[in-house]
Amino acid sequence: MIRKLVDYKKLDHALAALLIETYPDGYGDDDIITFKNAHGEIVEAVELRTQDVLYLVKISKSLSSFISNFEDTIEKELESKSEPVLEEVDAQEMDTEPSLDNELDDDRDFD
Repeated sequence: MIRKLVDYKKLDHALAALLIETYPDGYGDDDIITFKNAHGEIVEAVELRTQDVLYLVKISKSLSSFISNFEDTIEKELESKSEPVLEEVDAQEMDTEPSLDNELDDDRDFD
């Protein structure tokens, strides 16, 4: 099984949803794994398992906030994506040739 160390901010939506599903009430002391990375720094992470990969999601102060606010954030993103980007226009309203009917008919001197 492949093991990957990743920051929660770099998780795609599917993995973020799996993280929330795995830790619906947040994570506890028993869920935290502590180890030293290649630079000798102490890292704390929680496990997130998929069929092929074991992700070690780095813990930061904002991770618990992310977990608690995940559903609200997803709902806001989905609402903003459901709004139409373009306005629907009747094909007759779209005139590809410039119309000369709207030009001024009076003879003005602009010299």
